Amino acid sequence: MAAPLIQLQDIRLTFGGAPLLEGAELSLGEGERLCLVGRNGSGKSTLLKIAAGLVEFDRGTRAIAPAATLRYLPQEPDLGGFATTLAFVEAGLAPGDDPYRARYLLECLGLSGAEATDQLSGGEARRAALARVIAPSPDILLLDEPTNHLDLPAIEWLEAELNGMRSALVLISHDRRFLERLSRATVWLDRGQTRRLERGFGEFEAWRDKILEEEERDRHKLDRRIAMEQDWVRYGVTARRKRNQGRMARLRDLRQQRRDQRRVTGQVRMAAGEGEASGAQVIEAKRISKSYGALEVVKDFSLRVLRGDRVGIVGPNGAGKTTLLNLLTGRMAPDTGEVRLGSNLAMQTLDQRREALAPETTLMAFLTDGRGDTVSVNGVSRHVTGYMKDFLFTPEQMRTPVRVLSGGERGRLMLAKAMAASSNLLVLDEPTNDLDLETLDLLQEMLADYAGTVLLVSHDRDFLDRVATSVVMAEGDGRFAEYAGGYSDMVAQRGEGVTAKAREIVKPAKVDVAKAPSTEAIAVKRKLTFKDKHALETLPSQITALENEVGALRARLADDGLYGRDPKAFAALAAKLADAQTELNAAEERWLELEMLRQALEN
Repeated sequence: MAAPLIQLQDIRLTFGGAPLLEGAELSLGEGERLCLVGRNGSGKSTLLKIAAGLVEFDRGTRAIAPAATLRYLPQEPDLGGFATTLAFVEAGLAPGDDPYRARYLLECLGLSGAEATDQLSGGEARRAALARVIAPSPDILLLDEPTNHLDLPAIEWLEAELNGMRSALVLISHDRRFLERLSRATVWLDRGQTRRLERGFGEFEAWRDKILEEEERDRHKLDRRIAMEQDWVRYGVTARRKRNQGRMARLRDLRQQRRDQRRVTGQVRMAAGEGEASGAQVIEAKRISKSYGALEVVKDFSLRVLRGDRVGIVGPNGAGKTTLLNLLTGRMAPDTGEVRLGSNLAMQTLDQRREALAPETTLMAFLTDGRGDTVSVNGVSRHVTGYMKDFLFTPEQMRTPVRVLSGGERGRLMLAKAMAASSNLLVLDEPTNDLDLETLDLLQEMLADYAGTVLLVSHDRDFLDRVATSVVMAEGDGRFAEYAGGYSDMVAQRGEGVTAKAREIVKPAKVDVAKAPSTEAIAVKRKLTFKDKHALETLPSQITALENEVGALRARLADDGLYGRDPKAFAALAAKLADAQTELNAAEERWLELEMLRQALEN
C-alpha cells in the first residue's frame, strides 16, 4: 500500500486548560476523498489547520510526502495585500502552473478578476479564495466549509469541478448533499479523538448511532459493576473485617474508569416560542413587481401562503430572493400589485448575516436584551443559564463576549434568540450556515413540529428536501415560479436544476369573445411522445434493477476487512456505487416527471 500523502498521528492539543484533541489521527492517501465531521467546537477546523501546518500542537507527529503540494481554504479567507481578485488568485500559482486557469476559474465562479478585494462581499471573497486553492490542482486540498455563502449554481459547479480533479481532498461541510456526492471515507472527530469509516458520508450517521448505542450499553454495564462493588464494601463481612485491599483497589479503578469516560456532549433542545394561531391565509401576493431603475427584480409574481406552509425560496445570488422575501413580509412595498398579510401575525426573523450580534455584547445580555438574567420562552420565564444549556452553551460562557465565539456558536446563539420569541410566522434567511449536522437535524425537527408558517431562503438542498412543502425558484429576468415539494421535487418538475435556463413562458393569445368557448383561456398541453410512453413502461424495471445493484454494492462494501485486503478493489467498488446511485437518482427523477405529466394530461 502506497505511503500516505499526509499523516497526523496522536495529535494532542489543549486550549485554555481544556483538552481539545486527545490522540486525534488523520491519514490521506493519493486521490482519497475524506469528509471530516463532528460537532461545532469539537476541533475540526483546528485539526485541518494542523494538517495545513498553520497550528502548532502539543504532542504527536505530522508527516507530509516530499514535494507534495498542499492548499488550504479557511472559513474566513483574508485577501489583504492584493488589489484585485485576479492578483490574489494568481499569487497562489506555482512556477509551471497554467497562468490562464486563474482567470478561467474566476469566470466560472461569477467574478471578472477586476474586483477590488476590499469591496468584496462574503460570498465573493469565498469564491476568490476557492479559485486560488483550486487553480494549482494541488496534491492535497483541505477545504473548510467551502459552500458557505455560495449559491446553488456555484455549489453544483464546485461539486463537478472537485469530482474532476485528481487532488486528495479533506472536506468540512454542513451540506449533506455535498458530502454525500464527494466523500469516499469519513473521519469522525468526537471528544478529542478520531474514528474512521471507509465509506462516504451517506453511511456515516447509521454507523455513528451504532457506536453511541454500544457506548451507552458499556457505560450501563460499568455502572452496574460499580454498584455491585459498592454494595460489597457496605455490606460484605470480609470487607468490614479485613478490608480486602485488592477488591478495594478494584473499586477505585472502576470509579476512575467511570470518571475518565467522557460522555457525548448533551443535545441541543430546541423549540420555537409559538404565539396565537394566525388566520388561515397568511400571505396573498397578487401580480407583484419590483424594479430598481431599469432592472426588474420581481416581475408579475403571485403566491398564496396558508397557515402551516413551509415555503423555500431558491436561486442564484443576485436573483432577488431577499427582495421577494421583503415584499412578501410587508417590509417593502411593491411597485405594482398588492400583498395582503393575514390576521393576527406574529413574525420572527432569523438574520443569518448576524448584523444584530455586537462583538462586545455578552451572551447573557444578547439573550435577555440587557434586562436581568431571565428570558421568556413560550410565556414561561427561564434563567438564562438554563436556556443557554439547551443550545450547548456552558454557564462559564454566560459573560463571554460574542467576538470570541466560533461561526457555529454564533449560529446557535442567533437560533436561541429567534426561538425564544413568540411567533406564528418564522422568516429564516440562510439558517443552516455554520451549524453542525446534529443541530441541523434538531432544527429540521423543530420546524416540522412548528404549528406556524415558515418562509425560508436556503442553498442547502438536503435541508429544503426535509423541510419545504413548496419551493419558489428564481427563473431569471425577475420571474419566479412555485413548485410543490422540496428541492429534488422542483428539479424533477423543471427537468433540470438551478443552472437550467428559464423556461419560455407562452402568453395566451387574444380570443374573440364572440367565438370563444366559456373558458377564459385555452390551455396548451404537451403530449406524451412515443419515447415518453416507452420510458414510462420501462423505467420501473430499470429502477428496480438499479436498486438491486446499489444494494449489492453496499453489501460488498460493508465488509470491514475489504479495504485492508484490497484498497484498489474497495475504491473501484465505491466508484461503481457512486455511478449506480447517480443513475438511479436520474431514472427516478425522469419517471416522476413523466408520471406527473401523464396525470396532468389525464386530468
